Amino acid sequence: MILEQESILKQYFGYESFRPGQKEVIERVISSTNTLAVMPTGGGKSICYQVPGLTLDGTAIIISPLISLMKDQVDSLLALGIPATFINSSLTTEEQENRMTEIAQGRFKFVYVAPERFESNGFIQVIRGLNISLVAFDEAHCISQWGHDFRPSYRSIVPNLKRIGTIPVIMALTATATEEVISDIQELLHIHSQNVINTGFARDNLAFHIVKGKDRTSYIRAFLEEHQEESGIIYTATRKQADALYDQLSSRGIHVAKYHAGMSEQARKQAQAAFIHDESPIMIATNAFGMGIDKSNVRYVIHYAMPMNIESYYQEAGRAGRDGESSDCILLFSPQDIQLQKFLIERSLMDEAAKQNEYKKLQAMVNYCHTQGCLSSFILDYFKDHNSHENCGRCSNCVEKVERTDITEEAQMILSCVKRMGERFGVSMTAKVLKGSNDKKVHEFNLSTLSTYGLLRAYTEKEITERIHFLVAEQILSTEEGKFPTLKLNQQSIEVLKGNRKVEMYTAPIPTGDEDDYYKDLFEALRARRKQMADELNVPPYVLFSDATLKELSRYFPVTKDDMLEIKGIGEKKYDQYGEAFLEVIQTWRKEHPEAKTRVKISGSSPTPKPRKKEDEGPSHLASYKLFQSGKSIKDIAAIRDMTIMTIENHLFKAFKDGYPIAWNIFFNEIEEAKVLEVRNSIEEPKLKPLKEALPEEYDYTKIKAVLVKNGLM
Repeated sequence: MILEQESILKQYFGYESFRPGQKEVIERVISSTNTLAVMPTGGGKSICYQVPGLTLDGTAIIISPLISLMKDQVDSLLALGIPATFINSSLTTEEQENRMTEIAQGRFKFVYVAPERFESNGFIQVIRGLNISLVAFDEAHCISQWGHDFRPSYRSIVPNLKRIGTIPVIMALTATATEEVISDIQELLHIHSQNVINTGFARDNLAFHIVKGKDRTSYIRAFLEEHQEESGIIYTATRKQADALYDQLSSRGIHVAKYHAGMSEQARKQAQAAFIHDESPIMIATNAFGMGIDKSNVRYVIHYAMPMNIESYYQEAGRAGRDGESSDCILLFSPQDIQLQKFLIERSLMDEAAKQNEYKKLQAMVNYCHTQGCLSSFILDYFKDHNSHENCGRCSNCVEKVERTDITEEAQMILSCVKRMGERFGVSMTAKVLKGSNDKKVHEFNLSTLSTYGLLRAYTEKEITERIHFLVAEQILSTEEGKFPTLKLNQQSIEVLKGNRKVEMYTAPIPTGDEDDYYKDLFEALRARRKQMADELNVPPYVLFSDATLKELSRYFPVTKDDMLEIKGIGEKKYDQYGEAFLEVIQTWRKEHPEAKTRVKISGSSPTPKPRKKEDEGPSHLASYKLFQSGKSIKDIAAIRDMTIMTIENHLFKAFKDGYPIAWNIFFNEIEEAKVLEVRNSIEEPKLKPLKEALPEEYDYTKIKAVLVKNGLM
């Protein structure tokens, strides 16, 4: 029997072997054993019911709380030639009746239904007449009263199932469930503990980041600049935040969509379709969006504010990287987020016991935002994932926390300035005063006469602003809320001013991906063909092939059908429908790139993909920095990495901005540094070219840039 299952896996889904836990779940379901599968998002839960559904006689009933998930899953099955349909409120009465007639005739292997269907006597009568192979509860945490997305309509299905008669086997699947939720699901669906397959919650392809003290919109704009052409989701805590961020990004020409419950149903559908079909690669949304979205190539999820609990956060963040490719999950944290979530809990209709449970979950979320330990490990510990795990080495705490910088002196200057400004102004004006700005309003309020005026003139206004936001985030400064928030001192401020508390800060760099180990121009050509074909078929592009599969094709560029069937995600069924069109793109590309050597991926061998340019793991600028720290000269590093000397210099300067120390005496001495700063302060337009022209000839651009970078002026 297992050989037949593996044959189905390869033929339909293009995978050579099952992922951890899949085989165990499938074997239990086929032997008519009620089973609960707890697997991370992207862990292949749908395979756990699709393979048994194809193996067993009859119709598989998949209960899903989400319309979007049903359509995605049905589109994917139909693309494989598997008869499937769904019944939900998106259909007209006539469409529902026609589909119910076809279901009664046993024409489908898979039928996806919303939980409300089980309240219909007509639906129950049709289902009673079917040869049912299995019943699966997808997103099964919704059935538990302790689940973070509990839905009473989902729970009420259980007594209605008894009206159907004999059901061979029931299975439940979820990605986020605490021990309490798992126990509740077991009791409701009569699942023995030995039939709970929990593969753990680890997502090794995700890098988690906590960002504090940053202007959120500025950070997002900088991130999007670094991640152009990539698809991502930005979650906001409120509709107002979603609207404001959408307007700000749209006004800058960034192609985004938005989604929240305050929009019309038609507008939400259009936004979701644009995102799924890669027409609007960035979605700004509240938590009303995303559950069940099967889009595999989401490369990042940014939370504009802290969610209410870790279950919600992990599920939302887990929508990144479903295809197994490296992806980023970023949470932009501010202390005000805590008060917002407390307000939302208080405003809810929950009883007092439920509210106390939510406060407990909220505190865990707050602890996550403040932990100094590994972020991935914190999440796994929360879910009591007992699989052994070490620090991930990818999250912001693992990568950045050792590079903290003492900014106590700068903090004292900022706090002193706030005090001398009478605690009447906001972040922007305070930054202008500390910078020594000639802004008209600074002079109107006589702020240029303060002793703190120009104290931080060596910093850019943006850098000063970031430090003020950091102090607010760390509760060393308070803000008085209103249309124009003003800065206020608090007890922590006094401790810092007295020298009783040290202030340390590390700069969270914008996450950047590894250098590509595939041919990006071929990947883009394949994406374009995929989009064209998907539009013609009116299905999301990832239904044809995932980004991970296109990257495989761009690493190995197969030349025959047999070669192509060795690529992950391409089985006989997929090849028969789409393979020739993609081979045609690869063949055209190969003619234009005769220098590219064939690297066919042969089963059982270890193929060599396109070689990486870098020798070290991690961002490219840090690879250069590590070689520099090992004693290599800039000239040698340039030769080793096949890059220009200027590129290596810029790598070192970028590493310094990320918090890594540099021995500046290789670039300049104290006299040269003083000269550059003196001349810069004396010229009207302190840009590089005028500065170079005003300095002696022996002061080259590298020396000048190094001085400016060291002093935060560039």
